[in-house]
Order: sequence, then C-alpha cells, then structure tokens
Amino acid sequence: MTGPAVAADVDPEGLFGTDGVRGRANVELTPELALLIGRALVTVLHDDGERRPSILVGRDPRWSGDMLEAALVAGITSAGGDAVCVGVVPTPGVAFLTARSSAAAGVMISASHNPVGDNGIKLFGPDGFKLSDDEELRVATTLAAGGGRRPVATRIGRRLTDPAAVARYIEHLARSVDVDLTGLRVVVDGANGAAHSVAPQVYRQLGAEVVQLHCSPDGANINEGCGSTHPEVVAEAVVAHAADLGVAHDGDADRVVAATHLGEVVDGDVILAVLARQMHLQGRLVDGTVVTTVMANLGFHHAMRDLGIRVLGTAVGDRYVLDAMRAGGLTLGGEQSGHIIDLERATTGDGVLTALRLMEAVRTTGTPLAELATVMRRLPQVLVNVPDVDRSRLAGSAGVAAAVAAAESRLGGDGRILVRPSGTEPLVRVMVEAVDERLADEVARGVADVVRAELGTGAADGVTVGAGA
Repeated sequence: MTGPAVAADVDPEGLFGTDGVRGRANVELTPELALLIGRALVTVLHDDGERRPSILVGRDPRWSGDMLEAALVAGITSAGGDAVCVGVVPTPGVAFLTARSSAAAGVMISASHNPVGDNGIKLFGPDGFKLSDDEELRVATTLAAGGGRRPVATRIGRRLTDPAAVARYIEHLARSVDVDLTGLRVVVDGANGAAHSVAPQVYRQLGAEVVQLHCSPDGANINEGCGSTHPEVVAEAVVAHAADLGVAHDGDADRVVAATHLGEVVDGDVILAVLARQMHLQGRLVDGTVVTTVMANLGFHHAMRDLGIRVLGTAVGDRYVLDAMRAGGLTLGGEQSGHIIDLERATTGDGVLTALRLMEAVRTTGTPLAELATVMRRLPQVLVNVPDVDRSRLAGSAGVAAAVAAAESRLGGDGRILVRPSGTEPLVRVMVEAVDERLADEVARGVADVVRAELGTGAADGVTVGAGA
C-alpha cells in the first residue's frame, strides 16, 4: 500500500503486527488509514448501540504525530465516539490512564524506537492491556469491509482534552516504588521522545539528582543518535558526570537500557536478572518463575538456574511474553531490548517504572548497579543475517536441520544456536552463543552458509555482540 488507504486496500489479516500498525508516516501509515482505524474501532465498540464510547488518545512528539492524531480523532468522532486527547505521553501512560478512566479503549500514536519517518498506532482495551489478536482482527475486518457508523447531529462525537492526565500518570509512577533516591545522581537519556519530561520529573520527585540528555524534542530528533538503541551515549555521560547510574529510554518509553558508574551498558537481560533475583529473595517472584524470549542470552539462563529460578521462554515479542505471564499468573517478564513487564504495577512494559525499580534495588541493597549486574555473565553472542532467501522453506529444510544438529553437538552444554525467520524482512537469522567468541562466530557463519545454499542466495551480513555488550 503506497497511496492513500481505502478500505479495499486493507488485508485484515496483515493490518496489525505484533505491536499494532506500523509504517512510514504518510506512505504506508496515512491519515486516511488512521481515520479508518478510528472509525472502525468505535464501530466495533459501539456494537450495542447503547453508549457513546470515549477513546483516550496519546502520542509521542514525532513530526507526524499531529497529522495522524487529527485523522484518528476525525475517525473516532465521525463514528460517534468521544476522543480524549492527552498529548505527549509514554505508551504505558496511555495504558494506565485508559484502565483508570471510563474510556472504552486507548490509542497510542508512536513508532517506539524507530526513526522519525515512521509512526504507528497501538490499541489498548479498557483494562489497559493491548487488544487481543481477535479484537484487532474485528477492527481490521470492519475497516476492510468499508463499514463504520456515520451518525449525525448531536450523535457525532467530540474532541476533548484532559490536561491533568500526564500528572496523574507521574503520580502513579512515584507511588509505584517505596524508596528515597536522595543523593543518587542519575543521567537520563529521554531519546527526545515521550519520556523527555515525565522521566526527569519522576526521578527528581523521589529525590534523585538528574542530569538530562536528549530531553528537548523538536519533532524531528526523536531517537536520533540517542536513547535505548544508542546506550553508549548514556554510558559515556555517566562517567563524564560522575553519576551513580544512567538510564536510556526509547521513543515511547516502554523500554529502558541502563549504564553503571563505570560506563558499562546494562541491557534488558541483565535488568531482568537483577529484578528477578531481588523479587526471588523477597519471596515475591510468583512460582519462582520469570518469562523471557528465546533471544535472551544464555548467560541469563545460567544465572537463573544458579539462583533456583525457573525461566519460561516465548517467541520474540513483548506480546508473547505478556500472554505467557497472564496465562501462568506470573508477574515478571521481559526482553533483551529492555522491554520489562511488571504485572504487579503495570499492564505493559514501562521503561520509567523499570528504571525506578532498578534504582530501588540499588538503594535498598546499598549496592552499586555495577555489582548488581554481576548476577549474570553474558556469553558472547554472534548474529548473522542471511538475506535474499525463502524464509518460508526454513522449517522443512533437512539440510538446515542437519547443520543445526551438528552445531549443537559442537557447542555442547555451554552454548546454543537459534535459527529463525525474520518476522518483517526476507531474512533468516542465525544466532549462536558460546563461551568462546571465535567458536560462536565460526559456527554461526557455517550454519549461515548452509541456510544460504539451501534456501536461496545472498551474502550474509554478520553482527557480533561481544561478551561485555
């Protein structure tokens, strides 16, 4: 879809990905499509005809947010819903505010950690959880069918605002932890995104001395050389400012990556390990279990095993982590990217809340983050992307299966290999972990050669992540 969206252009099965609708703003994600989504959402919610649903709408500060918000609000109001606009707020803020209000749904306009040219639309139910696959399909099917309510006169909805909404979210965050951060110097990289104001305010409210980086969004600089996808920036700043630790958020603040006073990057695997250990020692880790994806570093698994904590693995994506947590009644899970879910306090990943919990662990134990982070030893990880292949044939390839089996035998119990198709590109990803980085690289490239020979042609682009990354 490259032109303005019309209902006939939309494939209901493919509209929503694992994290809502995503695309280049004004190309795949057009104002026409945003309007259709707003109208379809209200139509699905209004199927009983008895109520006027209100939809809470938030966004990050990227350039296209105003355009898509206006279109989305037009769709919501044209179908008879009230759009309650709360302005720039983190994605978890929309989830929290939706659950604590009478809203029938919440919508976040953001492309998370993606560059400024992209944008996205995420939908939340009245309970603050993302809509289920079935609910999203109902919205997409209604949209594709060209359906949608068109009331008239006073049955048309209105655009409302709630200027106090963000303050309520900040107060919720401050109450979510019981800790005095007085004397703790923290560097905050706001990614020029949705956390640019919220994060520093919360940390200061709890007593921390805050050094701000990239907290001046202009609509064009979101995620630009900063934030959780560039953790080296906050790591260098922590050392330069002699801070106790640093935290880097992404564009919509549902993720966080940290840094120690020594300038060491602490990714989502390590953060999850620190929090799991803390909760386990406090007897608060439900069933002694933590949830993570198959991409978690093998060092994380070894650390949890040594602590007597069970690890439940899922497919890649926070949606799958959350599904497993809810199905098992578990309260802690996350991803290597820094998307950590704490179901005791939130319904989705919340980077600011996660950062607060990390600071709480530092202050409660009296232990620097650098020492807490030694809870796990990261094994060298090598990732090789194999492009220009038919990823659909991966599961049925006997040649690839044989190569993987041979690799597993060579790695033994101190390493592992994962071969999986990309969910968004014509790639197959080969990931290998081993105690020895040279062995990991050799095994990964060998299996990648087999994948390329069996499934297509194309040169492999290797990305190596060292043991300390």
